Amino acid sequence: MRFSIPAFCLVALLPAVAPAQGAGVTTYPVEAAFDDVAFGIETAIVGRGLVVDHVSHVGEMLNRTAADVGATVQVYEHGNVYLFCSAVLSRKMMEADPDNIAHCPYSVFAYELAGSPGTVHVGYRNLPEGAMQEVEELLDAVAREAAGLD
Repeated sequence: MRFSIPAFCLVALLPAVAPAQGAGVTTYPVEAAFDDVAFGIETAIVGRGLVVDHVSHVGEMLNRTAADVGATVQVYEHGNVYLFCSAVLSRKMMEADPDNIAHCPYSVFAYELAGSPGTVHVGYRNLPEGAMQEVEELLDAVAREAAGLD
């Protein structure tokens, strides 16, 4: 019988992990099953009273269309982007600057690289300084919870 520990239960099993930052994103690597981390992301979003509006299955799309575009490299074993919004935060951010609509909906991603089973990267796109930092704090909290770091 195979048992799987949900990512959000791994906090006692993992050492503290510093986020990786680069190319405008923050990521947290976690040793866990992809499905457990995906469940952790959805749970972290819903647990804050928010709704997952859409899950974009980017990894599946790249794998499905590889032959059509002449690709020979598989990037992801799994790769999803979870889109959601907060009416309260969105109103606050857009009242501060109407151009902040460009950052809506908010997104948190998870991926497992092809050839690297068992390591899932959870993260988000870094947002501009100023009013959007409150949203970035939300994204960081969701990503950290899903990675079992909080």
